[in-house]
Formats: sequence, structure tokens, C-alpha cells
Amino acid sequence: MKSSIRFADPTAKDGGSQGWPARAMRHPFFAWTGLRRPIAQHTAAEHHALQRHARGKRSVVEIGVAEGASGVALRGAMDPAGTLYLVDPFHLSRVPALNFMHRAARRAVGGGPGARTVWIKAFSHDAARDWKAPIDFLLIDGDHHEEAVRQDWNDWQGGVIEGGIVAFHDARLFPNGWTSPEYGPVRFIDSQFRQGTSQPWEIVDEVDSLVFVSRTAR
Repeated sequence: MKSSIRFADPTAKDGGSQGWPARAMRHPFFAWTGLRRPIAQHTAAEHHALQRHARGKRSVVEIGVAEGASGVALRGAMDPAGTLYLVDPFHLSRVPALNFMHRAARRAVGGGPGARTVWIKAFSHDAARDWKAPIDFLLIDGDHHEEAVRQDWNDWQGGVIEGGIVAFHDARLFPNGWTSPEYGPVRFIDSQFRQGTSQPWEIVDEVDSLVFVSRTAR
């Protein structure tokens, strides 16, 4: 069955040779209108990994939403009685009232039955200031500068319950992948979890560019 999402394909060789119609179709306007599938910034393997680790979770937070493809994965796998919090300022639109990225994401994530979805249209550091709810699963996929990834970690990890999962996107090198040693998430994971003292956290899974860590104790 054809997926409703267009996944990133690290083996594709024709990305740079697309003509202008194909490039124009990448604008989120066409996802909002349903003329194309939402474009994911993750691979199919990463999509399945997100679903696996989010399965049954009741309080899920995603930082960095884009067109909503990862939100679709999380909402489809988590406890339907739970709540999915989607944090993104959607600030890059030239015309804020016509923010097609936000509209495309709402179209992708909001359809059909499932967990309650709460949209938090704010920068992650602002959203974290008054955060009170416990978190079962946290996806950090916002600003990719190393200091921004570290700030997201420092701002949000305190709310993750024992046994909870934090996933970092674009955080490791993988065959044919798009990441490099200079990527902020890669540098953060290397310094925080591979070289530094990460207790009470440990890496529990790695799939393509995704790294999953779990809190082993409070």
C-alpha cells in the first residue's frame, strides 16, 4: 500500500537534477491543498522507529513539526487516550496569516481518530518555561545548532519520567546519510552521551539519523 507520506530517501541520486516544477511542488501550499503527500524529513525506517518507541505512550512532545510527518507517526502509535503536544513557532513564513507549513501540518496530523493534539505555536524555550505535564516521549528536532539542541535538552529533559524516551533527529552518521560530524545534533550526542557522563540516561536505540535515549532513574 502506498504511504500517505513521502519519506526521505538517502539512496536517491536525482535530488539535485529536478526541474523547476518538481522543486515548486515542494512548497507546503501543495501539501495543504492535498495536491501532494506531506514531505517527511526522516526515512521510512526512522518513521517506524518513532512509532515503535512511542507506542502506548500517553504524553508525547515533539519539538519541530515541519509538515507534520513525524507527528503522524507519533499520533498513530501513542495511546489514543493520550495527548500529543506539537511545539513549533512556524515563524519562517513571509505572510504569517498564510503560513502554509502550519496549515499542511495541521492537515496531516489532525485527520481521523486518535490522541488529542495540542498545538503550541512558540519557540521551544518559551514553551518550556511554564511546562508542568510529565512526558513519556520527547522528540527533539528543532533548531539544529549544537547550542540550541543543548538548550532543548536542558529545558525539557527534566519533565521526562523514569523509563521515558527522548529521541534526537539528525543526530548520528549513517550509510548514504545526509548528516556530517559538524551537525549540531551529532556533536551534542557525541559530547553528551558517547564521551560524557550521561547518567541517569543511556542510549537504547539508533536508527539512521535518530538516536533514542532513556531515563533509567529519577
